[in-house]
Amino acid sequence: MSATTANPLLDFSDLPRFEAIQPEHVTPAIDALLEQNRAVVAQLEAPVAEVSWENFVEPLENATEMLGRAWGVVGHLNAVVDTPELRAAYNENQPKVTEFWTALAQNLALFEKYKALQASAGFARLSPARQKIIENAVRDFRLGGAELAEDKKPRFAEIQEKHAVISTRFSENVLDATNDYALFVDSEADLAGLPDDVKQAARTAAEKDGKAGYKFSLHFPSYFPLLQYADNRALRETIYRANATKASELGAKPEWDNTQNIVDLLKLRAEEAALLEYGNFAEVSLVPKMAESPQHVIGFLEDLAQRARPFAEKDLAELRSFARDELGLAQLEAWDMAYASEKLREKRYAFSEQEVKEYFPEPKVIEGLFRVVQSLFAVDIKPDSAAVWHKDVKFFRIERDGELLGQFYLDLYARNGKRGGAWMDDARGRRRLADRIQTPVAYLTCNFSEPVTVDGRERPALFTHDEVITLFHEFGHGLHHMLTEVDDLSVSGIAGVEWDAVELPSQFMENFCWEWEVLQHMTAHMDTGAPLPRALYDKMVAAKNFQSGLQMLRQVEFSLFDMHLHYDYDPNGGKSVQDMLTELRQRVAVIIPPAFNRFQHSFGHIFAGGYSAGYYSYKWAEVLSADAYSMFEEASEATGNILSSEAGLKFSQEVLAMGGSRPALESFMAFRGREPNIDALLRHNGMSA
Repeated sequence: MSATTANPLLDFSDLPRFEAIQPEHVTPAIDALLEQNRAVVAQLEAPVAEVSWENFVEPLENATEMLGRAWGVVGHLNAVVDTPELRAAYNENQPKVTEFWTALAQNLALFEKYKALQASAGFARLSPARQKIIENAVRDFRLGGAELAEDKKPRFAEIQEKHAVISTRFSENVLDATNDYALFVDSEADLAGLPDDVKQAARTAAEKDGKAGYKFSLHFPSYFPLLQYADNRALRETIYRANATKASELGAKPEWDNTQNIVDLLKLRAEEAALLEYGNFAEVSLVPKMAESPQHVIGFLEDLAQRARPFAEKDLAELRSFARDELGLAQLEAWDMAYASEKLREKRYAFSEQEVKEYFPEPKVIEGLFRVVQSLFAVDIKPDSAAVWHKDVKFFRIERDGELLGQFYLDLYARNGKRGGAWMDDARGRRRLADRIQTPVAYLTCNFSEPVTVDGRERPALFTHDEVITLFHEFGHGLHHMLTEVDDLSVSGIAGVEWDAVELPSQFMENFCWEWEVLQHMTAHMDTGAPLPRALYDKMVAAKNFQSGLQMLRQVEFSLFDMHLHYDYDPNGGKSVQDMLTELRQRVAVIIPPAFNRFQHSFGHIFAGGYSAGYYSYKWAEVLSADAYSMFEEASEATGNILSSEAGLKFSQEVLAMGGSRPALESFMAFRGREPNIDALLRHNGMSA
């Protein structure tokens, strides 16, 4: 074995060697790659007679791809199997990696070469994808501070490093506060109303800790059923408070309080914007996005808020009167919302989420998801083998006509040491190498309940319908990454796609979870194996837009909070973030959370996840995805088949295959034949006139 491959993080011959990677491999691998990258950069800085794709962009991409892949593996492991040793290695190396990327983004010699390439006679002969990469690079150098005066560059670099460190700390505080919390309940009588499988999972969790009774945590599959089903109001309040105050000054430990981290991040972002001569950080964030300006986004969101508000007010009035008359809750508190909503839904539509969940065992859901993808996009999905980071992780390959298109890891269950939420990330991107195509590989990560053992027999995991939707959502991102046909790394798959368009394929895929011809093939009752009954399906569809006004207004509230924080809030002024949020809620929301609620202290999307001044993207892309899906609805009306392979192929060719090689609006219009229209979104949410 060569010295290089002795360290598994430096082996790029194929898939990551997860079985061999140890925390002690991180520092030597990252140091070696940084040294190698710096040497390549130094060579590329030297003057050349004529700059070309081959003598400049390609060698730079080759070097930085290896660093990106190795650090990507480390970041992935840090998110899914966090240990003290791994965290220490990650935190030790993160500043060095950030420093390298910041210096690269400010490198004037490289910037001049990209500009020279853009101005050269050869530029017109390059493929559209390569032209787009060069245009993006010129834009990103400007955003990376390359044009700053030399005396300002060190501070700009310092801002990037501090920002990376504080975002990581923000994330770790949320994870530590989540992992640390435990609520033990001794008596089963206190758990009245809870479904059996939730109680079973809580009992198993207590047994793992060597305790009697039942253990609940702040991982979503554990705490949310308490809010949704527990008749014991005090229990609901306890878990609600714990979740709503985690990682805040009201939480368990002062060292996990994110209050100052939020302020520091906002100050750093405002300073970065000022250095780049923008009015605010929101303007910086929007440069590479579809939306034109912060005012454009705020106008879009306020229009949605206005349309949703009457529906939200009606939803809330109904819930309050139901809670008062049927549940004896004169005052509806925050910890009653999910409980009363579930009871109202059960009464109105005569079914519970729990009843639905019994029809969604994991194997059947996965089979149904694959069937949809195979039918729409003319591909085959097959089990595959690879080294994995946890025994529960599965691995698959996607082929078309026997040719490998991409592969993906599926990590479905919540566990300690794993960051909450659901996401898709890339292990490597598609690119053309000298002798072959490097195929894309994706990580698909969720946090669902794991299988439980009952009377010595393991039962497969059961998913709620919401979890099924989440799985389809992440798979949509995965398809965007894996079904690309672009051969240049920086715009293949999701790379180079505008952030506010990146949710288009994911939200598009969610729609199939509501189609009868899809659900009848992806459901089987856990005891009888019978598919979802049509009568229950009809109730689910009738209930689909249950409280959709409240839900839309909530997402608009989060999006406006994010946009205003980065647009017209002054982190150096006298008003706290909490004050600003309270004022915004008074203007926009119909439900005002309790004064102790510290939702923002775990809002990882905008403080640790790249969505700063970009959370609106979910709603923005939902307009695109609902409108794109309406083509399938039209095909279904004509043919009776929602899984239209003709529309699917067109979506694959014009949206998925194109990656970031052209503006997202062009891809959308090539697919839909016109500009996007908000009507389908309002119709899907039961809000059309």
